[in-house]
Amino acid sequence: QEQLVESGGGSVQAGGSLRLSCLASEYTALSNCMAWFRQAPGKEREGVALIFTGRGVTYYADSVKGRFTISQDNAENTVYLHMNSLKPEDTAMYYCAAHSRSWCPLFRSIEYNYWGQGTQVTVSS
Repeated sequence: QEQLVESGGGSVQAGGSLRLSCLASEYTALSNCMAWFRQAPGKEREGVALIFTGRGVTYYADSVKGRFTISQDNAENTVYLHMNSLKPEDTAMYYCAAHSRSWCPLFRSIEYNYWGQGTQVTVSS
């Protein structure tokens, strides 16, 4: 069964913008934080942005701070990643993640047990 559904990826030129969406299921909606990860070819999966779903407190990797914004739609159980001023180094498969723990794993990917299928973001020079 689908637990997280991602959408919004695509190909853009450097400097462009994209908005990724992550729809949570009833099984993931109670996750106290949700995060976006990305993985480029030949590189480790890295945390990009995180939101504490209760209060909306956010957390970002230094590489995207000031360019990316994570947000949530409480009514639709959807988490968004607004990406501005995209760079070629942002090219990666982007994944949405949730967990069932009582504490937030932050960017420790192994601690997340719910993942989306991934959506590809490609930024050309």
